[in-house]
Amino acid sequence: MVSVLQNVAVDCADAYELARFWSEVTGHPLHPGDRPGDEEAQVMLPSGPFLYFNQVPEPKTVKNRFHLCLRPETTREAEVERLLALGATPVVDRREPDGSGWVVLADPEGNEFCVLRSAAERAETPS
Repeated sequence: MVSVLQNVAVDCADAYELARFWSEVTGHPLHPGDRPGDEEAQVMLPSGPFLYFNQVPEPKTVKNRFHLCLRPETTREAEVERLLALGATPVVDRREPDGSGWVVLADPEGNEFCVLRSAAERAETPS
């Protein structure tokens, strides 16, 4: 017997707005019933678990113990620029001169996530 991962839950101050941000990041829609002001909202990923946003009264105060890592379809640099334009903020740049590494960004509520190299970039520079 095993358990099946249902969702990845994110506590936040504004569930709908943070879900809307992540909907733009992933290119996948919000649940059709979600509306501005809802205390819960979901991003419907095409396979596997969905992203579930739950409004809570307390603010984020420390570094995440769990975060998402994104592998873009485009280049890492192009994706970082797109995400910054959507409202992400830079946290730390872990890119290396040989092209390896990643960039840590934060969503509009300060939740950290990583942007990795694309599959094509990894194929060009395997390290």
